[in-house]
Amino acid sequence: MAKLKLRGKDLIAIGYPQGKVISIAINSMLSHYKRERKDKVIQRLKTVLKNPEKYINDGIMGKIAEELIQPVKIEAQKLNNTRVPFTIFGENEIQESAKHQLFTALKLPIAKAGALMPDAHHGYGLPIGGVLAADNAVIPFGVGVDIGCRMCLSIYDIAPSYLAGSKDKYVQMLQDHTKFGGYEVHKQQVDNPIFERDEFSMIPTVKKLKDKAFKQLGSSGGGNHFVEFGFVDIQDEQNEFNVPVGQYVGVLSHSGSRGLGANIAKHYTKLAMKQTPLSGEAKHLAWLDLNTHDGQEYWLAMNLAGDYASACHHDIHRRLAKALGKRPLAVVENHHNFAWKEQVNGEELVVHRKGATPAQKGVLGIIPGSMTASGFIVRGKGFEASLNSASHGAGRQLSRRKAKEQITNSEIKKVLQDYGVTLIGGGRDEAPMAYKDINKVMGNQTELVEVVGTFTPKIVRMDNN
Repeated sequence: MAKLKLRGKDLIAIGYPQGKVISIAINSMLSHYKRERKDKVIQRLKTVLKNPEKYINDGIMGKIAEELIQPVKIEAQKLNNTRVPFTIFGENEIQESAKHQLFTALKLPIAKAGALMPDAHHGYGLPIGGVLAADNAVIPFGVGVDIGCRMCLSIYDIAPSYLAGSKDKYVQMLQDHTKFGGYEVHKQQVDNPIFERDEFSMIPTVKKLKDKAFKQLGSSGGGNHFVEFGFVDIQDEQNEFNVPVGQYVGVLSHSGSRGLGANIAKHYTKLAMKQTPLSGEAKHLAWLDLNTHDGQEYWLAMNLAGDYASACHHDIHRRLAKALGKRPLAVVENHHNFAWKEQVNGEELVVHRKGATPAQKGVLGIIPGSMTASGFIVRGKGFEASLNSASHGAGRQLSRRKAKEQITNSEIKKVLQDYGVTLIGGGRDEAPMAYKDINKVMGNQTELVEVVGTFTPKIVRMDNN
């Protein structure tokens, strides 16, 4: 069948008003119905024109309907002259460029409050470790490219001595049951309820990513993503997961929503930059109004990507639990690249945490160190000045480029030997020396979290780079 040909005059002839809605309708039809007969496409467009309210939530027709009812205003945005209230934790340990990025975000017309965590460093848009509360708007780059990047810890009733005594067995488990990077996937996939979600059929951008998401389920990305065996030391007798004080073996994973989240971020960032264009260094802080079709669509897609990231972790831990032949005593997990609707000073706002751990009162989270430094199981204290947030790790003190330039493989090997850590994969950019001292970071956020226990890495699997 011939490719669909549609002109502006075709839409004007059936009653469409001249303006932006013409190009929106043509682009939408050519994207989704390019092999359909022209008369059928014209009939679809007539139906939307007759009753646009009926199609406002439709994945394909919704944007056309929105433009017919209440067109989205596209106008250049300017930063305010003053910043909204903010707090920086561990300010002396944070690079000036990261602070400057927060200061820029604090001048956005939609900004209401902000905070910077003690592990903060330079990023795109919001700095890593940046927290921003916004009024009825979401910033795709304020969430991050790896939507729903998160931590997950399974605690097993296995004595740490077993890990040391059977190291080769545990190394083999990680090699056999974890996959990393852009191309490794499991040979045998299992279905997951996540793929029954309406978003995979409702949202055109997401629909195209379903096959990729299915293939990548249970895998981890490159960079700083990992799966580790290590020692868990529970120190708090009153912990919420009812594990007695003592030492255990744990599996800790760090990764996000893979290609699904990355492509969602890319698509909606482009839309945001068109709809709320900002100049210069602020351009990556473009936002989507949650009252618009694109804003609502991103919100649904973001939440899907977050739940998919969680499903990936659960699949990783399920595979390793099966290999271990045990069920975990407890599982602790949290997002740290996401946006939530939360109450801030009595007002519902969109709280972006880009590389920051939710730390509402009583909420558990995990703050990792490095491949040699212990991480922490924490309980949030609900500190309002931090927007109920804490650090998401130790934070980088060397960029990836500088780490590769300044750190040698022999230096890494010696540090790993000193700490008794076995590394599978990994690169110089993820060397322990590239990270800040996690104990200093924790010392700068005692108001934000209390320590429930620790996790000390012993066998670490990362991408081969």
